[in-house]
Amino acid sequence: VQLQASGGGLVQAGGSLRLSCVASGGTFSSYAMGWFRQAPGKEREFVAAINWSGGSTYYAGSVKGRFTISRDNAKNTVYLQMNSLIPEDTAVYYCAAGYVSGGMPIFARPQAYNYWGQGTQVTVSS
Repeated sequence: VQLQASGGGLVQAGGSLRLSCVASGGTFSSYAMGWFRQAPGKEREFVAAINWSGGSTYYAGSVKGRFTISRDNAKNTVYLQMNSLIPEDTAVYYCAAGYVSGGMPIFARPQAYNYWGQGTQVTVSS
């Protein structure tokens, strides 16, 4: 499975961005999808995840209420709508795919995912 993330950029605090991640080479609808981010000098952290059907979503506390994850299985694409961005959201954002099931703690673990995209940079200026 190949994952291609896009949509990052430079935005002012309070602004919005929508990230996209297109999958190819596998059965997209069978995978859970996640978004993670990594800021300079920090570990990769969980942002949001969605199960294979889109019926369950999970969010990190720091983005809940501001970010929305969704998927379109017909387009092999997962999205991350990011609103009310703050400078602390600045990071490289990665999408990931895997056969993930269970609750939030499992979806939030990078080790639960088998495939990773190349990342897209999001920079939020104050």
